[in-house]
Amino acid sequence: MIAALCEIHGPPEKLVLRELPDAVPGPGEALVAPSRVALNFFDTLIIENKYQLKPELPFSPGGEFCGTVVALGAGVENVRTGQRVAGYCSYGAARSRLVLPASSLSIVPDDLDDDRAAGLFITYGTTLHGLRQRADLQRGETLAVLGASGGVGLAAVEVGAAMGAHVIACASSEEKLRFAVKHGAHEGLDYSVEDLKEGLKKRTAGRGLDCVYDPIGGAHSEAALRAIAWKGRFLVIGFASGEIPKIPLNLTLLKGCAIVGVFWGEFVKREPEVHRANMAQIFDWTARKILSAHVHAVYPLAEIAEALRVIKDRRAQGKVLLSIPQ
Repeated sequence: MIAALCEIHGPPEKLVLRELPDAVPGPGEALVAPSRVALNFFDTLIIENKYQLKPELPFSPGGEFCGTVVALGAGVENVRTGQRVAGYCSYGAARSRLVLPASSLSIVPDDLDDDRAAGLFITYGTTLHGLRQRADLQRGETLAVLGASGGVGLAAVEVGAAMGAHVIACASSEEKLRFAVKHGAHEGLDYSVEDLKEGLKKRTAGRGLDCVYDPIGGAHSEAALRAIAWKGRFLVIGFASGEIPKIPLNLTLLKGCAIVGVFWGEFVKREPEVHRANMAQIFDWTARKILSAHVHAVYPLAEIAEALRVIKDRRAQGKVLLSIPQ
């Protein structure tokens, strides 16, 4: 099989393609031939050893995929060979054969293509968990999404709208805002030209936000928190800006609000049944085109460095995928 490998930590250009021995599934495992692998912002961090998860070298990036089951280990009953499946594996998917626990796989509905199925777990899974289980977002509430045109931000826009919230997309250009509005945001705020706190207060007639979804971190976090309503919820998703903000805790006292961490990977391990129910909802919404699972671009595996560079430079609108040779 062929794999994209991180053999030394560094930028995307340090990744190499290698021929490796074919993988063999053990008891309870499945061997999958991925057709599409979705990349995410954390892939740009993990290869530079800047992520909380630090795999031993060498390893393949790529944490989610869609493909076909080609072989099974003993005792597997939930999937069969030839089935299209999708799944999440933290890292390691950017290769032509992938072994993982069969229990972690989800069968892909016939009316959902590989491109859209490949990128549903991390961004949409994180978002539904954050908005449903962590924020308890209710129909009619106001949700602000920072970085609203990227893969994770777009998922928050679409899932928030699907849950009946009034979604305010926040991004750094009018082009990005038009993209977010096209995909379900009710209005937008360009924080490159407008003060974020004052703009959000204005758009909520001074009341403030019920929920903030923040995958960016940096200076925008505190500004958004200052625009939150009484008993609002601020979801900490990640730090794509590269800066972990230091929030004055007196703001939580004055606003009676909650700062809530969203660690989707740990949630999947601790609450697998709830995770499976969330993914069933996401698959259904996507098959019915309530969620777009919009694909920015599909790159050959050999061009993984360029694909990651697009994400790292924040040029992606929606998901960035790899096409894996069969």
